[in-house]
Amino acid sequence: MERLVAMLRAAGDPTRLRLLLLLREAELTVSELIEIVGQSQPRVSRHLKLLGEAGLLERFKEGSWVFYRAAGRGTGAELGRTVAELSGGHAADLARLSHVRAQRAARAADYFKANAAEWARIRALHAPEKDVEAAILTRLPQKIGGLLDIGTGTGRMLELVAPRAARAIGIDVSPEMLAIARDRLPGETLGHVQVRLGDLYRLPFTDAGTGENEAGFDVVLFHQVLHYLDDPGAAVAEAARVMTRGGRLLIADFAPHGLEFLRDEYAHRRLGFSDREVEGWLSAAGLTLSATDTIAPEQSGADKLTVKVWFATRNKNEAP
Repeated sequence: MERLVAMLRAAGDPTRLRLLLLLREAELTVSELIEIVGQSQPRVSRHLKLLGEAGLLERFKEGSWVFYRAAGRGTGAELGRTVAELSGGHAADLARLSHVRAQRAARAADYFKANAAEWARIRALHAPEKDVEAAILTRLPQKIGGLLDIGTGTGRMLELVAPRAARAIGIDVSPEMLAIARDRLPGETLGHVQVRLGDLYRLPFTDAGTGENEAGFDVVLFHQVLHYLDDPGAAVAEAARVMTRGGRLLIADFAPHGLEFLRDEYAHRRLGFSDREVEGWLSAAGLTLSATDTIAPEQSGADKLTVKVWFATRNKNEAP
């Protein structure tokens, strides 16, 4: 009872309620919250501290950045959901949040446009791609019905995995990237492959199992995509929506690291992911983590990155 009273007191302040509602919509930094709510850094930080102490928020540090998000489980999450339903949201804050997100998207789009032609070279600097690709091929079945590569970029994963698939689709938000992918995937060799412009948070497919989606995708890939995203968990949930029963999801991304320059120079939103964080997304999406691989850099050093491959499946008895 005392804990519930503490939560209600924390959520009862108008500013803290605004912050809670915002952090149910997105993971945000203090500076982003200051921009949205229009209050000073000390006041915003104090409100966040009280919400965190009450169990309504989660806080996690990545290098010099600190992210906040609404509690994802337990009593704090339940109360947050109830408060959000009762409040109906704060229209002005949500509009400013949309502006913050648009600024992020514009920065990422500018980066992709400026670097599209050099993307393959930049990826090669991050990790030993030959080892990552070998791990991916080892984990995936030899025969795949439907393959979806989300954030396909230059189309390398399609080039690598699509020969195993009856049909394969690559989705990306960047027309420049798709132009490179189309050039890389000539129709005479991979006629069953196509690339489409699309938002990975709103995939252009109906739920798995409907006729329009041709029974969904058997394998879905995220290759070096999630660290660019504002909400990786939402992207995983959207991928699960279009997966078949027994479908497989493969995520290849970085283990946690502290290379801050990747944010400024390469538009990385997140500095890698822990097994616990990824497993939380998978569980929330109705998927089960079945295997992981760790691909260490060829040379050790503080400026090197380790790649993780997470492999998950959907229960065959669970409806998509």
